[in-house]
Amino acid sequence: MVVSPLKEWTCSACGDTDAGWLTMDDGAPLCLSCADLAHLTFLGAGDAALTRRARKHSRLSAVVVRFSRARRRYERQGVLVEESALEQAEAECLADADVRLRRRQRERERRTVEDADFERELANEIDRLFPGCPSERVKEIAAHTSRRGSGRIGRTASAWALDSAAIRLAVVAAARHPESDYDDLLMAGLERSQARERVRIIVDSVLEQWRTPPS
Repeated sequence: MVVSPLKEWTCSACGDTDAGWLTMDDGAPLCLSCADLAHLTFLGAGDAALTRRARKHSRLSAVVVRFSRARRRYERQGVLVEESALEQAEAECLADADVRLRRRQRERERRTVEDADFERELANEIDRLFPGCPSERVKEIAAHTSRRGSGRIGRTASAWALDSAAIRLAVVAAARHPESDYDDLLMAGLERSQARERVRIIVDSVLEQWRTPPS
């Protein structure tokens, strides 16, 4: 592990105060020269295949991290590998670039079909649980809550299993926003729990209407 420091530091071995990245040895910081890592080449994060192959071919490697004050955690910046290993990895990636591109395209197509099937099944289940909900709202809720990468409850494992409790929570969340002034209350500075209590009667009324089958 190599750290990209946020503050000035001093190498415990050579005393250099302008030594760039550091690694820890018995609790003391060492510059890359003193740690025998200075001969390695930096490969930034972003290309998983290139990184994987470079580390595979490199006899010695190290992960480079930097502390994020905003997220309060160390985040990966890239890796240090031998120059020859990086060159070999680059050649391999170049040789099979077309194959990997086609594989990614097939994967995107598979996910698109999978997401469409799930969205349709989710809409059917919402319609079953809330038969009074207008069909357009059912489609909107299913599309909104199932969007890949959204982090919404529609993307959870329980929702993928069409768990009724998870789907009800998704519908409640959907009803809370456009059907009440919940968002306005949040923008006015009200705490989330207080805002939810303020709109609870309205949301419960909307949900009751949606649970009632049309006559």
